Amino acid sequence: MPYIETSADHQFPWYVRIFFWNQRRRYGAVLEPARLWGRTPKVFAALALLYGALDRRSSPIEPALRSLITVRVSQINWCAFCVDINSATCLRRGIDEAKLADLSDFAASDRFTEREKAALTYVEQITFSDRKATPKHIERLRPHFDDDAIIELTALIAFQNLSSKFNAALGVEAQGFCLPPRKNTSDG
Repeated sequence: MPYIETSADHQFPWYVRIFFWNQRRRYGAVLEPARLWGRTPKVFAALALLYGALDRRSSPIEPALRSLITVRVSQINWCAFCVDINSATCLRRGIDEAKLADLSDFAASDRFTEREKAALTYVEQITFSDRKATPKHIERLRPHFDDDAIIELTALIAFQNLSSKFNAALGVEAQGFCLPPRKNTSDG
């Protein structure tokens, strides 16, 4: 259970209910983060549009890499829900389980390309609060991404940080897409 629950009879605006309908169709259920974000409907709508813009077919970052990025950000931010749903997306986009299992140690793994390693190193520089991206990191990206792709990569990482920090802070648990849902336990 998330730390803040949304009652079953909460009245969401019509445009939020359209997003919920689509989630039921796609996932078989309304996602818990959507129910929480939906309580601030205009922010939720803007967030959904931003996600759609970042996860589009014409993105300069291929779908499998986008998914690896979202999982790595989610791992760092301790977001069980995001690791769960984004890992399922990784598998659907052709990333094998062994590569996904190596993700937290990508730098030492031969399963990752230099392009992926450059992007994932950049992910860590942006996401870990005791680090920051430097010109050296941008230069490491340049052989693999043009300036527009680096901007979009940065936006995707920032978006996933927003999403995973929101969900982790509110205690949103895995919904069983790739990981079994956690049992509700009390830490006291």
